This record gives sequence, C-alpha cells and structure tokens, in this order.
Amino acid sequence: MPQIRVAIVGVGNSACTLVQGTQYYKDAKETESVPGLMHVNFGGYHIRDIVFVAAFEVNKDKIGKDLSEAIWIKPNVCEKFSDVPYLGVKVSPAPILDGVATHMREVFNVYDDSATKESVVQTLKDAKAEVIINYLPVGSHDASRFYAQCALDAGCAFVNCMPEFIGSDASGEWPKKFEAAGLPVLGDDIKSQVGATILHRNLVRLCIDRGVIVDETYQLNLGGDTDFQNMTEEHRLKSKRISKTEAVTSLVPYAVPTRIGPSDYVEFLGNKKICYISLKGRKFGNRPINISVKLEVEDSPNSGGVVIDLIRAAKIALDRKLSGALISMPAYAFKHPPKQIPDSQAHQWTEEWIAGKRER
Repeated sequence: MPQIRVAIVGVGNSACTLVQGTQYYKDAKETESVPGLMHVNFGGYHIRDIVFVAAFEVNKDKIGKDLSEAIWIKPNVCEKFSDVPYLGVKVSPAPILDGVATHMREVFNVYDDSATKESVVQTLKDAKAEVIINYLPVGSHDASRFYAQCALDAGCAFVNCMPEFIGSDASGEWPKKFEAAGLPVLGDDIKSQVGATILHRNLVRLCIDRGVIVDETYQLNLGGDTDFQNMTEEHRLKSKRISKTEAVTSLVPYAVPTRIGPSDYVEFLGNKKICYISLKGRKFGNRPINISVKLEVEDSPNSGGVVIDLIRAAKIALDRKLSGALISMPAYAFKHPPKQIPDSQAHQWTEEWIAGKRER
C-alpha cells in the first residue's frame, strides 16, 4: 500500500486534531463525502495512507513520549473525537530559537535547549520522512526558516501552516532554494475549513460581485488556547496581520481601510475561537449597507482536514517531481499563497491540478 511519511514540527492542538483525524477517517469509503476534505481519495491517496514517522517539540513533558500520548499533554486543550493507538513515534527535542516567546516559556514547559540542525536532519533521514508539517507558533521567524532548511537538507517537501512567508517569499529566495533542491514547498498560513478568513473573504467577494462599494471592514478574533496566548505580544504578529489582511484586501480592486487579526486572549474559551466581522459599504444611490457577523468554532479541528489534503498534495508533487512553490493548492488552502485568486477559482484550479491538467 502507498504511504505518505510525515514529520510534525510542534505537537500542539493542531497536531492533535491532525493525528486524530487520520484515525477518525481511516476507514472512510471513497464514495463518502467527508466534512473538511476535498476527497477521500485525493489523487490516488486515501487518508489512511498518511503515516506519522517523526515529531519535534520543545515541551519537556512531550519529548520522549509516543506521539499518541504527547498530543494529549497540557497545555493542549483540543477536544477528543477519536481514539489514537500507539504510533511508535517518539517525540524528539527541537531547537527553541524564536519558536517560544519569552512569556510562553513557562506555559510550554521548555527543556534545556540542546538539539541541533544536524540532529533534526538525521532524525528526518532515519525516519525516511517525505513531508514536513510546520505547526510552529506565530512569530517563529527564525525557527520556520530553520525547519525549511532542514526539509531541504533531508530531502522533504515542506508544508508551512503558519504565517512566515516561505512558499510566498516575495524575494523568491526560498522558492528558488526548493526548486534547486528538486523539492516542493506549499505555503503559507493555513486557511481553515470555515474560519474567519474564508468567511470574511466571501462577504467581501459578495459585495464586490454585487456592485457594493466597500468603505471599511474589520475582523476581531478571540481565543483561549496557546495560539492566542502566544499572540498577546504584538511584535510577533507582523506577518500574521499581513497574511490575514492581504487575504481579504486582495479581492478589492481599490484601497479600503481595514483592521484584521488576533485581538485578545480569553483563557476560559479554551480551543474555542470567536470572530466578529464588520463591513460597511454603499449600495445603489450611495445608501449605506452594514454587515455584522459572529463566527464561533473549535479552532484546531477547523484546519485539520485542509492539512490532510495538503499532505496528500505534497506527496503528489513529490511523485510528479515538481519543485519550488506550488500555486493551485496553496491558493485554495492558505491565507498568503504565492498567488491570490478568488476561492471558487482556486478550488477549480486545485481539482484540475489533482487531475493532472495544471502543472502547478
């Protein structure tokens, strides 16, 4: 049977959802419609073909544990929706770098930093990893680039789920590195199944398509998990705000005042995310139109299915010997892809790419 050998960087709530999801849907019939997945059979690969072979963490309570155990260790607060058997994957220590903000060191229970790039690359090679999933916290500029380089050195595809611009690097430096290495990179910043960004984009798109002039819009997000606690330091949010803002403003053919991004950490919300979206515009006769929306979701499961599709897309890219930044699937799955296009078009491009009708 085919396998997709996956390494996870950061065993937090998102990783917990991803690992659970592969178990929850492992016996799904190919004729089923699975919530959050494009297809049960995605380009020849079933969900059960995903096999986790390595994981990296800075939390000393998770290091050395089997991945099936580590995903439940605090500060993880993701709800359980599937049993996970022993996986035989020991969580390895990771370099801390800037992956842990000063105010998060106690929360993440960090160990004494001793891991090196050589040890990470060797672990990936020993595990015969093919795809690396980057789940580092927002603001991990250096750490994200560290793992991108590890992917290059170990011969792995790189799926960047957080807002550091690797696949969409405007300078072209990182896409060129992956192209030179003959490896694909998919990024950046995961767009959830039905999250704040995709909802906001569709509200804006509706107004533009119906001839409404958008005068201003904002999005306020609240959450209670470590992702939101990490983002209480504003200096770690620069790329996150760019990513979320451009995902919306890219659909508007003129400048529009915006304020989009994380707003506050509310501990008792746990893994729940609450989003408030406001849009003000003008319709026929310059008469005002105001739209206010509240979205409430479990945060981590909202992205799990999208990442399962991205893993399979990365494997297809490896099979086809594609290198550098992919275009079609990232436009569908990320907030800050190399090319921003409307979501309906991105969905069509992705389906065509799966079928082999689009090169990238």
